[in-house]
Amino acid sequence: MARPYPALRTTASLGTVAALIAGAALGAAPAAAARPAAAAVAAGAPSLKFYDIPGSGGITLKGNVFTPAGTEPGERHPLIVLPTSWGLPQVEYLAQAQQLADSGYVVVSYTSRGFWLSGGNIEVAGPPDLADASSVIDWALANTPSDPDRIGMGGVSYGAGISLLAAGHDKRIKAVVALSGWADLIGSIYSGRTQHLQAAALLGGLGLLTGRPGDELNRTLTDFLGSNLAKEQDMIAWGKKRSPATHLDEINANGAAIMMGNAWGDTIFPPNQYASFYDKLTGPKRLEFRPGDHATAEATGLLGLPNDTWTDAHRWFDRYLKGEHNGIDQELPVELKSRNDDGYEGYPDWKSVGAAEERIALGGTKEIYANIDSGANGGITMLSNALDQFVKLPPLASIPLLPRTFAGVWQSEKYASEQHIRGTARLHTTVTSNKESGTFVAYLYDEGPLGLGKLVSNAPYTFHGQTPNQPFPVDLELFSTAYDVPAGHRLALVIDTVDPLYIEHNPDGSQLTFSSPQADPSYVSVPLREK
Repeated sequence: MARPYPALRTTASLGTVAALIAGAALGAAPAAAARPAAAAVAAGAPSLKFYDIPGSGGITLKGNVFTPAGTEPGERHPLIVLPTSWGLPQVEYLAQAQQLADSGYVVVSYTSRGFWLSGGNIEVAGPPDLADASSVIDWALANTPSDPDRIGMGGVSYGAGISLLAAGHDKRIKAVVALSGWADLIGSIYSGRTQHLQAAALLGGLGLLTGRPGDELNRTLTDFLGSNLAKEQDMIAWGKKRSPATHLDEINANGAAIMMGNAWGDTIFPPNQYASFYDKLTGPKRLEFRPGDHATAEATGLLGLPNDTWTDAHRWFDRYLKGEHNGIDQELPVELKSRNDDGYEGYPDWKSVGAAEERIALGGTKEIYANIDSGANGGITMLSNALDQFVKLPPLASIPLLPRTFAGVWQSEKYASEQHIRGTARLHTTVTSNKESGTFVAYLYDEGPLGLGKLVSNAPYTFHGQTPNQPFPVDLELFSTAYDVPAGHRLALVIDTVDPLYIEHNPDGSQLTFSSPQADPSYVSVPLREK
């Protein structure tokens, strides 16, 4: 990462960061109509008690335990352990934990180390966090009526990441539900070799407000946000150690049944990295994608309201911890909901999602000047894609009015019939820069008859060490999505160099040229659902 260039383009305003933090703290919103919840099987109310639970290294974790009502001495129940999300206390899962206990589970929730009243420093799902997960299981087996042969873990966001990693660390874990989490930390907040500024600012700000970041985290965030290219490999190594994808062999060897869910518009942990990880899992597995932003698909369930994601999470635990033949393992394992439609679509695997393909040629040569925001952008973390989820209002741009001096624009022909985009669009182009470093962001828009574009997907790309004025090829995956383009509309690919979501690396005076050599034509490949 190069040293950041001055001015507003490389730093978030204090107002933006404050809004992000407030949004994360308050961000639960109504969900779509949910499927019927499973009926409770335990009579009466389960008991709730709060405990100090020994963590690893001598620290104390603040936790709580729900025990099924009417538990007799010597009776054993399946155990579910729920580590909290980033910045949230142990009460996060009370509603879901009670529902699980109603149906016969012992449920232990705990505040992750370094946050609120739990001891230690924030380790970002490092080895101490995995040791904590095992310590909580040890404690639960010794102090609750838990069955050592039926243990599950789960959680949202940070809790999801810890649970996936723990599945490769502790062989006792038989089932995992990981919602709005990550499989590749670097692929999430440093995709395209570009820092995701708002995501990092949100996580860093919440960590300071609600916990105690350790020295390693503080150094890593400083180097990351400060664009210290000399520390890039150290940062990548730090992130890889905390990525379930790095520990795939151990996770597969242990064989836990893994369900993962995420939102198409997750601006902290984009869906691509989850889909790639899912493909490589060899045990029982399930992947669900729905509209929304980070954790918005699960939010109403945390409030105890009907919620499709949590309903399937309960069914998953029931199947693989209780042995119930409820049919979830017989369903198509990849389940998607389009951003335009309330219905669900099932697929046998991820590669079947966008089995058809349209290639839109990106002809001609377009030169754009850097460091000016053209008006095309990916929105605001935790806000824009939530608006898309609930009121079908994604980030907008007037395609005809985008200044061609600062944005390259290519358009498809108008479609005679509705087009069902499913999966990961891919950009291939040739770039020439007059500087050795630079950043651009590619956007795919649904352009209506009046030229108003609704954002379908986007992704950033940064390069360093290129020879000025020497063309080089670029292949870039846009963030995966499911979007229906109406008949009479067309797709527009837009490229510019500034987006508030990302840190950019264009020196003053930068110019980028996008060309389509005859021997290597440029295009955007759009995945489509088979008819």
